[in-house]
Amino acid sequence: MVDATSTAPGAALLDVRDLGIAFRTGAGMVQVTRDVTFAIQPGEVVGLVGESGCGKTVTGLALMGLLPKATSRIAGEVLLEGENLIGMSARRLQQRRGAKISMIFQEPMSALDPVFTIGEQIAETLRAHRHVSAREARERGIEALARVGIPEPALRYDAYPHQLSGGMRQRAMIAIAIVCEPRLLIADEPTTALDVTVQAQIVDVLGDLCSRLGMAMLFITHDLGLVAQTCSRLVTMYAGEVIEEGCIDDVLVRPRHPYTSGLLRSLPALAERKSKLPAIPGRVPMRGEMPEGCRFRPRCGFARPPCEAPQPLDRLTSAGQVRCCRHDELELMGVLS
Repeated sequence: MVDATSTAPGAALLDVRDLGIAFRTGAGMVQVTRDVTFAIQPGEVVGLVGESGCGKTVTGLALMGLLPKATSRIAGEVLLEGENLIGMSARRLQQRRGAKISMIFQEPMSALDPVFTIGEQIAETLRAHRHVSAREARERGIEALARVGIPEPALRYDAYPHQLSGGMRQRAMIAIAIVCEPRLLIADEPTTALDVTVQAQIVDVLGDLCSRLGMAMLFITHDLGLVAQTCSRLVTMYAGEVIEEGCIDDVLVRPRHPYTSGLLRSLPALAERKSKLPAIPGRVPMRGEMPEGCRFRPRCGFARPPCEAPQPLDRLTSAGQVRCCRHDELELMGVLS
């Protein structure tokens, strides 16, 4: 029998359409994202980049259905294997969280429960979605810890979060996220606060898991170097909007949006020795202070009067999309420019 919700050949595993998120405040509803549109194919690794405050993490939480219903309002569609997660009942959504879609959070020390052992937290996820005995849950939990590269996994299984190093806690959180082998993993800044060596190890672990499990991943990060190393496609967000999407090789060589170009040019590895590091002037606008038309216009050196009008997300012939009315006439600098 064919599962009615399985992904058809050529269909997207995750299809996000016009996602808009607003939060209730003392001053009324404040829109934080609008018209967020992108897709992830089965087994694909997609990078989601942008400065702090651009809406990356809140988008990931919305995909997981983890935003508080009492204070948030979500519009649009989030189709996972053809099922719309927006508006889905709490019970049905809980059945899919952890089993089909899972998330690694930014800070493992706050995401892991300090009063339960690592093994208890893995087993809780496993037994919520799989009919397994306590013994089998332990065996599979230890196997998951070994899979993410934790030495002496049987010993670490019975440890508490505070007894592990930062890198080990991050690996343990990855083990919890992948123990049920979800179809899609959302990794929200999984290398934050880790030293460079441990960062490389964590990225290698995630890449290996995607290859071995056939898992797709949305990799949320500030680090464009990690995106270039890990991802096949890049989605750039700015001020709550998707402003560019494309194949990673195409975007690195020829970005189509000035903001993406600015992010690439600000990489220290690309700057000349002893030269001033290029930077994007200004800051991301605060909620409620969004400029009319292109939201990047006040910081953009290429802005012209047409940029004062609302910018649609235009489809490109190179299987990408961009939110800039001047993308056809601009020759922007990329990594190899």
